[in-house]
Amino acid sequence: MQRNPANLLQKMKDRIYLAFRQNLIPGFILWIFGLGVVLSYYYLDFSHVWFEEIIRLKITYGYAYSAISTALFGGLIPYVFMRLSGRESGGGAWLMGLVFVSYWGVRGMDVDAFYRLQAWVFGSGVGWKTIACKVLVDQFVYCVIWATPVTALFYGWKEVGYSWSRWRAQWKFKDFIDRMILFNLTTWMVWTPATAIVYSLPSPLQIPLFNLTLCFFVLLVSVYGKR
Repeated sequence: MQRNPANLLQKMKDRIYLAFRQNLIPGFILWIFGLGVVLSYYYLDFSHVWFEEIIRLKITYGYAYSAISTALFGGLIPYVFMRLSGRESGGGAWLMGLVFVSYWGVRGMDVDAFYRLQAWVFGSGVGWKTIACKVLVDQFVYCVIWATPVTALFYGWKEVGYSWSRWRAQWKFKDFIDRMILFNLTTWMVWTPATAIVYSLPSPLQIPLFNLTLCFFVLLVSVYGKR
């Protein structure tokens, strides 16, 4: 039985529209939140003490800071919230939580390495040209080639309870591509402005702001989104 291309296209449009609706409000709040952090750094003198301490911790501990902070803000806090709110269910809570938190710890080092590469290639300035170059490479190279495929694979595995056998049994290349397309579109919609905000801060503060926005976004999507 052949599938109607027009029907497939319409289904994809419907999914994109649904993703847009579910991510619009969280994305907007995310941009306001991130912009508030950036403005407080540049214009509120009393906040410099806090930012300087964060810079000191990031410079001192490097990748270890990125791993631990991203595991906390991207993994542990959202996971605990989703378990307590009933949005994350199933047995083996401790094991599932450990895998989820560990994943985000590794991704924290991954993002840190990418930010360092960006600074090496484009410099550490915060001019609009530097920010624009970093955002373009971030969203249309790093995300497309690496971050989105990894995320799609991990969440596909997560949805079957971290079971390799179940994941292999139901894995289909078409579904993987479909998920990648949806992930990329929602990423560009929400995170293009967010990454511009992140790159507006000095390099040692980019991972901390990424962590805060990531945590905030996951919590908001868990409230506004259905899945």
